[in-house]
Amino acid sequence: MTVLKPRSRIISVRLSEEEYSALRKRCDVTNARSVSDLTRDAMKALLAGNHRDKTLAGWIEEFSTQIRKIDQRMERIERLAAELMKSQSSETNGSSL
Repeated sequence: MTVLKPRSRIISVRLSEEEYSALRKRCDVTNARSVSDLTRDAMKALLAGNHRDKTLAGWIEEFSTQIRKIDQRMERIERLAAELMKSQSSETNGSSL
């Protein structure tokens, strides 16, 4: 595969064996050619602003917020359905008289 932009800069980072192993596994999952490619893509996303630095607690909070919104919408749907049924019931009772 031809590299379109020659790369001449190197960044060196020390990793524990566990950290490196996790990166290798991530390469397999994402089909990245190498740890370098995976890391380069992650840095590009970070620089482009596509990176969302969230902890598990952050994801849980976002999930909880979405669940609350869904719950509120369901309550509104239930109220509207009850009003509609009440309206239809009173129309049916009124026409049978």
